Amino acid sequence: MKQNFFKFPVLISTVIFLILSSLVASADDKVDYLLGAGDSIRVNVFQNPELSTETRVSESGAITFPLIGEVNVGGKTIQDAEQKIAQALGSGGFVQQPQVNIVLQQVRGNQVAVLGMVNKPGRYPLETFKMHLVDALAIAGGALPNGSDVVVVTGVRNGKAFKKEVNIAESFLLKEGEEETFVMAGDQIYVHRAPVFYIYGEVQHPDSYRVERNMTVVQALAKGGGPTVRGTQRNMKLYRKDESGVIDKTSPELGDLIQADDVLYVEESLF
Repeated sequence: MKQNFFKFPVLISTVIFLILSSLVASADDKVDYLLGAGDSIRVNVFQNPELSTETRVSESGAITFPLIGEVNVGGKTIQDAEQKIAQALGSGGFVQQPQVNIVLQQVRGNQVAVLGMVNKPGRYPLETFKMHLVDALAIAGGALPNGSDVVVVTGVRNGKAFKKEVNIAESFLLKEGEEETFVMAGDQIYVHRAPVFYIYGEVQHPDSYRVERNMTVVQALAKGGGPTVRGTQRNMKLYRKDESGVIDKTSPELGDLIQADDVLYVEESLF
């Protein structure tokens, strides 16, 4: 009975450790996330609770760990940092076959940059392993009225350069199975100026206007207030630059789609 009493806590701790290890190891975050200065972590060594340590990564990327002293973990994934500590404990003869588990408690060292047409451009810390793109934009105050719906995200994924264009409006309409966009440490988010078209001639309010999604010629005409008493929608000209930079002049149909930098001219009625 006495023997079982002492084995019971060990059994419980083993089960808890295996469950935690399974949960953490199954997450992609653990593979991708890079530890950085200011990150707060908890380091656990299986069956060695006296070695459990809560610490913060220094500006030089190092932590101080019992028995082995200073360990450089900056710029390493959590898995790599676990292996490095385990190797040091094993090679130093302090723990036989050490099993190390690191839990990221608070992220401070890794940031994302939000630039371009947003209310508060700057660098912002990630409070989680990874953050939804929309949440990162919200921290920066959201896009300005003349900001584009299409956001460009650049960074590194699995050691390779990463670039993705995301339509924020369409991201709320994802179908089942479609992938959401998350940002990670070191990413840059750029909101470009919204595309515009130009309308002039016999129109109520000649000016430049934002190109809305699937905007047609008649909708563009409405944006400009419609034709004047001397203008006509039956006689319009559309100027559009092609890929080689040459400007094409066409007579558009009312249902044709408007593109960025189009110039729409409303001519005077003949009658």
